[in-house]
Amino acid sequence: MQFHQLAYFVAVADARHFTRAAEASHVSQPSLSQQIRALEKELGAELFHRSRSGTTLTDAGQALLPLARRILADADTARRAVAETVQLRRGRVRFGAPPSLCASLVPEVLRSYRARHPGVDLHLTEGGSRDLVRDLEAGELDLALVIAPASEPSAALAVTPLLHEDLVLVSAEPLPRRRARITDLRGHDLVMFREGYDVRETTLAACRDAGFEPGYAVEGGEMDAVLAAVRAGLGPAVVPGMVAARSGLHATAFTSPGLGRTIAVAHGRDLPLTRAAAAFRGTLLAYLVEADRAGSLPPGTRLLPPD
Repeated sequence: MQFHQLAYFVAVADARHFTRAAEASHVSQPSLSQQIRALEKELGAELFHRSRSGTTLTDAGQALLPLARRILADADTARRAVAETVQLRRGRVRFGAPPSLCASLVPEVLRSYRARHPGVDLHLTEGGSRDLVRDLEAGELDLALVIAPASEPSAALAVTPLLHEDLVLVSAEPLPRRRARITDLRGHDLVMFREGYDVRETTLAACRDAGFEPGYAVEGGEMDAVLAAVRAGLGPAVVPGMVAARSGLHATAFTSPGLGRTIAVAHGRDLPLTRAAAAFRGTLLAYLVEADRAGSLPPGTRLLPPD
C-alpha cells in the first residue's frame, strides 16, 4: 500500500468518477485505474462499485475511506514538520555554560540566535565544566561552553578554543598594588569556590607552583555566594574577568604572565549536530568575531585565532 494509491482512492471517492478523479490528480485515467486495482488486490477486496451511472464505494471502501484520509493527513503533517525543522522554523538546542558565562557572554548570544530563529526552543544548563562535559558525553547536551584544558574532555568530544579570559583578584576595598602577584596571596585568607570550579583549581595550582597553600576565609560557594562574601569583607577572591567587570568590586589584575583560562565550545564528536544546534554554534562564533571587530568583547577577554 502506497501513499499515492490512497490519494487516488480518496480522489475517486470524492469525485465518484474515475476520469474526473484522474484529472484532479493530474494523472492519466488508465494509470489511476491501474493503481486502484493494485490497491484492491493488495487489500483483497473491491473498493468501488463501477457502473455507467457512476462510481460508489463498497462496504470495504467505506471502511477504508476515513482511515485513508487520516493516513494522508498524518503524512502531510509529517512532511510539514520536517520541512519546518530543516528550515529552522522549529527545533531544539540544549546548550550548557558555566555560571560566569551565563551571567555575561551567553545572554547576548541567546538574544542574537532567538532573533534569527524564534521558533527554536532553547534549553540552557548552567554548571561547572566537568559537569557539562559529562552531560555532553551522555548526550544530554547538544553543545556547551567549557573551560579547557582543565575540564579534560575525552576523545568523544570535539573542542574548539574560542577565547582567553583573564582571572583577576576582587576585593571589597582597593588593594595597595595596581597589580597583584600570586605570592601576595600568601598569608591572606581567600573566599574560595566549591570543588568542581575550574577557577578554584587554577588558583590552587598557581599558589602551589609559588610554593604555598592558600588559606580560606570561607570556601564551597557558588559564584553569587563568593561575590557576596567578598562584598561583606570576608576576603578577596580570584574570579573571571567578565564576572569582575559586573561585580561592582575592586578588581586587580595579576602581574605577567598572570592567571587566565581558555573558553572553548564542545560537542559530541560521533553524532552530527542538528541543524538547530549547528546554527547556534555558528551564531556564537559570528557574535564573537563581530564583537572582537567592534572592540566590544567583555573586559579581560580576547578572541583566539582559529586553528
